[in-house]
Amino acid sequence: MKPQLFALLTALAWGVGGYFEKKGLYMGNLSPQVGITIRTAVALVILGIVSYPEWNQIPSAGSKALIYLVIGGGIVAGSAGMLCYYLAIKGASLGKVMPIAFTSPLFGVLMGLWLGGEPFSLKIMLGMVLTVAGIIFLTIG
Repeated sequence: MKPQLFALLTALAWGVGGYFEKKGLYMGNLSPQVGITIRTAVALVILGIVSYPEWNQIPSAGSKALIYLVIGGGIVAGSAGMLCYYLAIKGASLGKVMPIAFTSPLFGVLMGLWLGGEPFSLKIMLGMVLTVAGIIFLTIG
């Protein structure tokens, strides 16, 4: 399957999931912290089962690679990012939160350009400008 299709499926899953997460927080009168803990616990079980056949890769990955995953995925994106996302969806409409929250590709591209040595082009710059313009359009009054 093409990476672009997986990216689209990601957007679909996160968009649909966001709706159900917000609904669950309000229906259950749950705090964002409890909501993200439930989400993470369920994801841990499912992903643990799905990844089990590849667990033998972990020892050979090296400590530096694992530290990057722990810091980037576990602490920054998985904990801090998701907690902020849950606080946001609990406090505002999805139409206001989602366009801002999903500027993550913009920050990912910037990190790739700045630290990852990825190539810069007019097409990338135009895409970033249009992304920001779209977010402004969707979130302003």
